[in-house]
Amino acid sequence: MTSGAHTLLTAAERRRVLGYVRGILSAACMGGGDPAVPDIPLLAEKGACFVTLRENGAMRGCIGTLEAFEPLAENLRRNAENAAFSDPAFPPIEAGELDFITIEITLLSPPRRLASPEAAELGRDGLLLVCGARRAVFLPQVAAEQRWDHDAAWTNLARKAGLPPEAWRDAAAELYAFDCDTFGE
Repeated sequence: MTSGAHTLLTAAERRRVLGYVRGILSAACMGGGDPAVPDIPLLAEKGACFVTLRENGAMRGCIGTLEAFEPLAENLRRNAENAAFSDPAFPPIEAGELDFITIEITLLSPPRRLASPEAAELGRDGLLLVCGARRAVFLPQVAAEQRWDHDAAWTNLARKAGLPPEAWRDAAAELYAFDCDTFGE
């Protein structure tokens, strides 16, 4: 599965990264040390990602970061563990679930400020709304899966941020988009 404007890793590298993340989850659920970081140059660079876990197709956890502040390998580890055990929307994953969990990884570019809400390409761009201290994000697949137009996407993002539905129209609201490279098992 692939979406987004950029392909940052080869197919073989993607398989190795997915294996690395699965190894992290296995070690966390069943004990043992983290797997070795694959020898892929991008993993040593600062990077930001989301890790999405699904069980039989249904969302089971999704955690990520928007800013690249640590090596991508560490960000993958942190977000995989948090998606599995610390997503407030779901109970922690148990070892018996691992065989039914599929992993999806989304690598993110730095967010870019939008001149207008319509400047985002729904289904390709990730969306970020910042309004005061509140913020919320949707990965590109959310708007595509829900078949939202721009108004619906930004309205739902405002609700997700705990803001009034029309808050994204406020002059103080900051609208961003980011490129994604999404792949999974």
